[in-house]
Amino acid sequence: MAFVTQQQIQKFHKDGFLVLEHFFTAEECDSMRNQIRRIVAEMEVPLHCRTEFSTKEEEQLQAQGSSDYFLTSGDKIRFFFEKSVLDERGNFLIPKEKSVSKIGHALHAYDPVFKQITHSSKVQELGRKLGLERPVVVQSMYIFKQPGIGGEVTPHQDATFLHTEPLGRILGFWIALEDATRENGCLWFIPGSHTSGITRRMVRAASGASTCVEFVGSEPAYDNSQFIPLPISKGGLILIHGEVVHKSELNSSDSSRHAFTFHVMEAKDTSWSKENWLQPTPELPFPSLYT
Repeated sequence: MAFVTQQQIQKFHKDGFLVLEHFFTAEECDSMRNQIRRIVAEMEVPLHCRTEFSTKEEEQLQAQGSSDYFLTSGDKIRFFFEKSVLDERGNFLIPKEKSVSKIGHALHAYDPVFKQITHSSKVQELGRKLGLERPVVVQSMYIFKQPGIGGEVTPHQDATFLHTEPLGRILGFWIALEDATRENGCLWFIPGSHTSGITRRMVRAASGASTCVEFVGSEPAYDNSQFIPLPISKGGLILIHGEVVHKSELNSSDSSRHAFTFHVMEAKDTSWSKENWLQPTPELPFPSLYT
């Protein structure tokens, strides 16, 4: 494992992100890919649950906001699909393993392979180096970024979706399970953009509203020239500050860009917003990162 230096940690605080190449081994990456292959092979998705995943605000509100399937996925393993892979009756137009956009949001809790990676000694050691005292895991996702159709993820801050008081308590761990390149949709960041708070929140809507979630505030127009690409090779880890602005482009290449990502909250002196879409449940309180 890459030994993390104080200098790198300072760089993380300055930029809002940190690239750690070769943090996980090829074997660890392959074990996650093989496990997800098994999960997809066995997935059965009720027709009415075939939610398309989108990060465009309007589509997001329609697809996810009206969907209990999304809203109650915090303590389950559930499937979300790319656009245009289902016909109007909800049947697959392409092989199902090529149609999944992401699987969320509790792989870290219920799947032995992903649980082991999330709580691996090197992740725990990194948490300690970062000074996290009571980190808890709030969610995880397996992201496929399918060849040719892996949709863009518009510029956003993770704290828009995972809000804490105070801010600055959310940290994303983004693991490349294949090389992430400019061609297949690597992440792009605005360095230093994590220091001015957030302008938009996704909150649970009042009961009786037409959607389950709504956005409060708006995402500013970001200057595209400020984004820098972060290509990273298989096994690399990108640490993502909860307020840093980042995005990824459409995958127009013929190779996928699989990634496993999870979010950690420093629970010490922090309150988790009751308005967040994701809530801990009696079945799954947020588990401690440290074991």
